[in-house]
Amino acid sequence: MSEAEAANRLMRLAREIARHDAAYHDRDDPEITDAEYDALVAESKAIEEAFPHLVREDSPSRKVGHVPSSPLSKVRHAQAMLSLDNAFSDEEVREFVGRVRRFLSLGEEEQVAITAEPKIDGLSCSLRYEKGELVLAATRGDGTVGEDVTANARTIADIPERLDKVPDVLEVRGEVYMSKEDFASLNARQEEAGGKIFANPRNAAAGSFRQKDAKVTAARPLRFFAHGWGEVTSEPEPTQAGMMQWIASLGFPLAEPFVRCETVEEALAIYERIGSERAGLPYDIDGVVYKVDRLDWQARLGKVAKAPRWALAHKFPAEQAETVLEAIDIQVGRTGKLTPVGRLQPVGVGGVIVSNVTLHNRDEIERLGLRVGDRVRIQRAGDVIPQVVENLTREEKRPAYVFPDHCPECGSEAVAEEGEVDVRCTGGLICPAQRFERLKHFVSRGAMDIDGLGAKSLEEFLDLGWVKKPSDIFTLKEHRADLLKREGWQEKSVDNLLAAIEARKGFDPARFLFGLGIRHVGAVTAKDLMKAFGSVAALEMVARSDDALAQLSAVDGVGEVVAQAIVDFFHEEHNRDEVARLLERARPADYVSDVIETAWSGKTIVFTGKLEAVSRDEAKAQAERMGAKAAGSVSKKTDLLVAGPGAGSKLKKAEELGVPVMSEEEWLAEVAKA
Repeated sequence: MSEAEAANRLMRLAREIARHDAAYHDRDDPEITDAEYDALVAESKAIEEAFPHLVREDSPSRKVGHVPSSPLSKVRHAQAMLSLDNAFSDEEVREFVGRVRRFLSLGEEEQVAITAEPKIDGLSCSLRYEKGELVLAATRGDGTVGEDVTANARTIADIPERLDKVPDVLEVRGEVYMSKEDFASLNARQEEAGGKIFANPRNAAAGSFRQKDAKVTAARPLRFFAHGWGEVTSEPEPTQAGMMQWIASLGFPLAEPFVRCETVEEALAIYERIGSERAGLPYDIDGVVYKVDRLDWQARLGKVAKAPRWALAHKFPAEQAETVLEAIDIQVGRTGKLTPVGRLQPVGVGGVIVSNVTLHNRDEIERLGLRVGDRVRIQRAGDVIPQVVENLTREEKRPAYVFPDHCPECGSEAVAEEGEVDVRCTGGLICPAQRFERLKHFVSRGAMDIDGLGAKSLEEFLDLGWVKKPSDIFTLKEHRADLLKREGWQEKSVDNLLAAIEARKGFDPARFLFGLGIRHVGAVTAKDLMKAFGSVAALEMVARSDDALAQLSAVDGVGEVVAQAIVDFFHEEHNRDEVARLLERARPADYVSDVIETAWSGKTIVFTGKLEAVSRDEAKAQAERMGAKAAGSVSKKTDLLVAGPGAGSKLKKAEELGVPVMSEEEWLAEVAKA
């Protein structure tokens, strides 16, 4: 894979993962399986490891959860609620323990005890107690900002409202879940009342807990398991196991079994035991979580991107079933991509009835040799839509499925660019599917984030002819009187919508650029472009210049494919006209960096020699936490060399180039000052 191809694929992965994050965390209605999602994240991480200079601050490997967009109030966590890295094999678990040893510079003879516990498939929640009183309950959200669900948490019997003899501040963290039996009973009641039928216990728990009206939550059978803690005035125990036993003594239930393991082989044995008992458990789990037992080691290990170095989720294999592919439908997305969706003969997989499967693209259908009527093996791992892993029908006489060469929505030609697997409609804004999806994308959470302007309202405004292009959104105030006459609209809701639109004037230029829907320009690339050029107007000038491709490709993370897409976008007169209208009406702000400045921000630091107080990995992590870039080789761009005993060629080259040199002791003094 070339660098341009890698940049292109990373952009597409970031966009796809962001969409699935919104479906899972925000709407509690996932479109793909856990296994498919994990595969997308793993692919993104593998590309970043091969091309580390393409890694960006908001890449999927660094993001936690999703920014909440419900009516619930937002709250900032005192300490970030991180997600966990995943493992899918015993060898990956052994490598996890090996990494811990290497990071902490531990000898093979030194024991690394870890705890093991079931990974509950529920909704993460943090409970904050001050002087023993429950004062705040919050969902994880994006790890930094969550939703205030305090009133809802008070309705769950497993959550104490008051604790005795605890530190002044204590945050207990865990999972809100619903048992399998309670889930079945809830769906039966919902069906009888004509309400929403939930796909699985996790969705039911999340949908029940994230309610604005706590009375709805109180009527739902929710439970809570504790699995950790956040901010705490003082930790009464020095180990993970000790802290969890202490938390249990306060009245919080823990998922069983919770075991302290002396060796990695003991932990793997617990994984096998829990896996064999999984089907009989009263609640859903999707793996086993391991954590380094010593808290002082956890503190030294710290975190990388979105996950702690001291914890790991060992996922269970996906569950499988056989069924019949009854139809293949084609859906047209925001960018004109034709996505095939398989309609299945409904089948139960892991306690959930599934009837849809994403078939990804034309090549995947061809690879599997799929035809309507084929018997297929499907796989899921806790969510709604599975994936086809095998076609069990191989009759050569039957005709192959013919992928459409025209858009099913507008009849325009559908083509695949050279080297691309995706087939796309060429209709652009004349295609109803694309027009609607482009508008939805423009107002979406990751783009302009216009509260109250959802799919239903957009459909209404499209039908009325009020909104055909993104710039029309900023003229909706001209239709206020007519809108007040329409069913479902009250003066408050109309004024709230118009105020939300007005509030997006002068908004973040990176999110504005992302909202334009330029092919290959995801949220990450949009931010990189704004860092480089400062404004959308300046970007357009560059894109229309004679050396546009050279200037754009020089931006970190852009590359030739993305650069060409930007040039092509601004080459079209109707796109330039629309951008001009948007710049006039929305007036996006110029880019302002949100990076916290420190003495080492933006500096390049190289470590060499044998570091004695900390490992090389820990030293690099320290540098990155201070805003610096840890490089592997010395060059004219190096700002500092930290040299331990035995430093050789790198030290010599640094001295030749005049690069400042520090000892490990001096470096640690800098760390202490930061």
